[in-house]
Amino acid sequence: MGERWCAAVRVLVLQAAWALAGGQVRYSVPEEAKAGTVVGRLAQDLGLEAGEAEARRLRLVAQGRRASVEVSGASGALVVSSRLDREELCAKSAPCALRLEVLVERPLRVFHVELEVTDINDNAPIFPAARKNLSLSENSPPGSRFPLEGASDADIGANAQLSYTLSPSEHFSLDLQKSNERNLVPELVLTKSLDRETIPVHRLVLTASDGGRPSLTGTMELVISVVDANDNAPQFNQSVYKVQLPENAAVGTLVGRVNASDADEGINSEMTFTATSFVPPSGRDVVSVNPKTGEIHLTAPLDFEEVSVFDFRIEARDRGTPPLSGHCSVELEVLDVNDNAPEVRVTSLSVPVSEDASVGTVVALLSVSDRDSGSNGRVRCWVWPASPFGLEATFAGSYSLVLREALDRERVSEYEVEVRAEDGGAPALRASRGLRVPVSDVNDNAPAFSQAVYTVLARENNAAGAELAQLWARDPDEAGNGRVSYSVWEGGAAAVSSSSSSGAGAGGWRPASSYVSVDAESGRVWALQPLDYEELQVLQFEVRAVDAGEPPLCGNATVQLFVLDENDNAPALLPAAGSAPEAGGAAGEAAAAAAAGLGSVSDTLWAWAAWGAPAGQVVAKIRAVDADSGYNAWLRYELWEPRAKGPFRVGLYSGEVSTARALDEADGPRHRLLIVVRDHGEPARSATATLSVSLVEAAEAALAAGSSSSSSSSRAALGAEMGPGAASAATNVWLVVAICAVSSLFLLAVVLYGASRWAPRAAVLSGPGPTTLVCASEVGSWSYSQRHSRSLCVADGAAKSDLMVFSPNFPPPPPGPAPKDTQPEPSALLDTVSGPSFVPCCGPSHPPSE
Repeated sequence: MGERWCAAVRVLVLQAAWALAGGQVRYSVPEEAKAGTVVGRLAQDLGLEAGEAEARRLRLVAQGRRASVEVSGASGALVVSSRLDREELCAKSAPCALRLEVLVERPLRVFHVELEVTDINDNAPIFPAARKNLSLSENSPPGSRFPLEGASDADIGANAQLSYTLSPSEHFSLDLQKSNERNLVPELVLTKSLDRETIPVHRLVLTASDGGRPSLTGTMELVISVVDANDNAPQFNQSVYKVQLPENAAVGTLVGRVNASDADEGINSEMTFTATSFVPPSGRDVVSVNPKTGEIHLTAPLDFEEVSVFDFRIEARDRGTPPLSGHCSVELEVLDVNDNAPEVRVTSLSVPVSEDASVGTVVALLSVSDRDSGSNGRVRCWVWPASPFGLEATFAGSYSLVLREALDRERVSEYEVEVRAEDGGAPALRASRGLRVPVSDVNDNAPAFSQAVYTVLARENNAAGAELAQLWARDPDEAGNGRVSYSVWEGGAAAVSSSSSSGAGAGGWRPASSYVSVDAESGRVWALQPLDYEELQVLQFEVRAVDAGEPPLCGNATVQLFVLDENDNAPALLPAAGSAPEAGGAAGEAAAAAAAGLGSVSDTLWAWAAWGAPAGQVVAKIRAVDADSGYNAWLRYELWEPRAKGPFRVGLYSGEVSTARALDEADGPRHRLLIVVRDHGEPARSATATLSVSLVEAAEAALAAGSSSSSSSSRAALGAEMGPGAASAATNVWLVVAICAVSSLFLLAVVLYGASRWAPRAAVLSGPGPTTLVCASEVGSWSYSQRHSRSLCVADGAAKSDLMVFSPNFPPPPPGPAPKDTQPEPSALLDTVSGPSFVPCCGPSHPPSE
């Protein structure tokens, strides 16, 4: 027996061959091969190098039924792992081909291997019974035929081709008949008349031999009893009945009916029907024959996928003595119906999928099958939803789930994918398999601030360490990719004004980090030192948000910090042109004013007025400046002493000292005026000025005016004595000067507009958004700020001058007749809008000096 197995292995083991058109490896192995038998060098046939099979995890994927083979991890060979029984695997199907799927990793690939299990002659023919009893009438004529039940062989091909022999007998011989294209039916032929009295019982041996090498045999003993009586056997109206029945036919369905007749009369013509010789033998449990009527009924469900054709014989036996019988063949063909839904199996799943995975990445391998045949077994597959995944057919019944579109974890972090299959039957049957595909994060999103530009208002003289604002940037990534830290961009700088509240100082650029800092975790903006409006009005810097991804991504936001003015500077008096301090008596009055809480006291100013000057004649003008802005720098002038009604008065907002009535000699030669200058801050700050006015003759006043070329009060005194023609000429001169000044300002504005139009702009000021206007006007008063211009901090450190906007807004006049110098209360407007660009308008403009 061992030599036979070795010979079969040596003869039937075939080398692997590529099916170049389909990319499939085919092997052949005989059944009953011993465990460990090498089927083929799988790794070598797949093109893998030595040792690569184990490194890439070459392995088989189960296909639903035991394959009895495995891949050797060390050599990559396909070897037999357990007993191979072709009859158990494929029954009578030929060829017996097992489809195997082979997977390798890095990269993931699937190969299809077809293993054909070849048949060996390991099954001997088997008769339905070891003994067969026959009863033959002694009057049976020579040549009578008696069908016998043939043997069955579980093998296929030549190993299942049976031949029959009969033990020697002078009365009987054996003849073989083809009942159909597949089976041979042995028939016992009577060659010589029987004589019951001579030989009542004949014992013969029927031997069945298959076509294998060596041939296997099976035997059945025939016990033939010779009886006397009935001499006409039943006859069927046709020798072969062919019936078709769908596999979903219900149990009890009438398959067909056979008809037979017997020429005898009486009891010898009564027949009973029995079914015999089932191929395959399982047909005994599927159909039954009514012994009286010959109707064939279905006794068990049919399954086309198990057995598609049943062959059996029906015997009609009469009740004579001895009974005679007739036979016919029945071929029951089972028709396929769509009763099997497709099956979807996942053979490999690679999750999670990185969100930066390229299109075409294989996510899963699937196997789809349908046990039905024909159109009922043709399967159509698709994936739902249709994006971002798709199916690609790799082989018959094998598919790859691949990526069709780019993924974005921030939009969808996990996909529920359903692979659906539908066969071609009517009605079609469907099946589905759900897959959960999570998406892993990569650092593909930079932190983004909620605003491109943040506008922050802070009052000057704030405490060091005060919180000014809190910024927040959102990063939709997860874990470290979404953890944000904040910092001040070191390129930011601030323009420091060259003048301060003291009136002098050194200007320049200072880094923004010297004023503010940003908490790295919370984004809070802290002040590092107190802010001084007179030093810095606008601080613009960038805050950078950086995530912790690899590589790190960052986002920027511009912060515009506007410093709000506080009334922390008292008005400062400017010396009047041509005035000379007078020593002596003014000191006492100044000290008294200071003691009265009227602020700082300046030196005595000198002015002259002519005797007889009319009411309203301007004698002098008090000049003052306040380092603050807006209301805090809007000045008003009050005559503090003398409190009694005197010959002089002071303009509330102009600071002009003029005559309240005509001057005469009774007024005395000299007057000392104590004038208080107050701002509109809360609390208000003030300064005092002492003006000494001397009353002289008109000629002396003209002489004094000549020695003081810039004194406006002298010009006013001389104007009182000039004629109407001279006053008109002076008015025309000033009108020409005013027209020239306006024209010059217009030309300057056009030049500045053209320069700003064509000059390169800082990137931080070029974004879209509403204009932020910051204005403070002091026009209408001769009190003006000594800050001539402001500088704006930009990211590249370049200083830009402010655009001066003057808004002569006046307050409502007080009740009663308004003096000519009553001026409006200026509006200190601060409009801030969260936008990427703004136009600052800060500080008053200087009016032309008189």
